[in-house]
Amino acid sequence: MIAQTPEPPYYAVIFTSLRTNVDAGYEETAVHMLQLAAQQPGYLGVESAREEAGITVSYWADLASIKQWKQHAEHLVAQQKGRDVWYAAYKTRIVKVERDYEWHKESSSQKDKNDKN
Repeated sequence: MIAQTPEPPYYAVIFTSLRTNVDAGYEETAVHMLQLAAQQPGYLGVESAREEAGITVSYWADLASIKQWKQHAEHLVAQQKGRDVWYAAYKTRIVKVERDYEWHKESSSQKDKNDKN
């Protein structure tokens, strides 16, 4: 599913990971973290995919909301478990989205939220 985000600017946290072979508790924790993140102030949406590498992009209204989520008590526990058990490596990138646009086959039109014409 593609997250429905507001008109830019907003922020994206891009979490790219390589997993270990340990699955115990991972799926349940991942689902819980997604549900918990969605309850946080400033949360806008999420997109995620996993093949060899996993990429999760969460969208946030501002940097303060991202910082609060990073420091959330349950999220801190999950982060530590990820480092100890589930991840072989990961990288987190935080970016400011200045422009976005979308296209839908059904409507065959492209919508650029920053195009004022």
